[in-house]
Amino acid sequence: MNWINLTDLNQLDEIDALSQEKPVMILKHSTRCSISSTALNRLERGWGEAHSNIQTYYLDLLEFRNISNAIASRYNVEHESPQVLVIRNGKCVYEAAHMGINVGEIGMVA
Repeated sequence: MNWINLTDLNQLDEIDALSQEKPVMILKHSTRCSISSTALNRLERGWGEAHSNIQTYYLDLLEFRNISNAIASRYNVEHESPQVLVIRNGKCVYEAAHMGINVGEIGMVA
């Protein structure tokens, strides 16, 4: 996977613009949580050619909680961790958290 680190609020505008052309996935990850680490590992192991059209962003939500809060507000989702959102045309079309994160479902909605 080719992660882009999400470290600046202005990147959310970039994500919305990019999502007009292709799906964007945001992973909100807690670096101190074993469930979050398991979800990240499952995503990376299951990612394949079927997902090559999806741009992926990684958010360390412990370091950038303000961005996590902005994501929740902008895309009208409740904050969870770990959490995956797929953005298309500036809207969240898929949201899953914890062990509900499913790489197959991500590929189907993207």
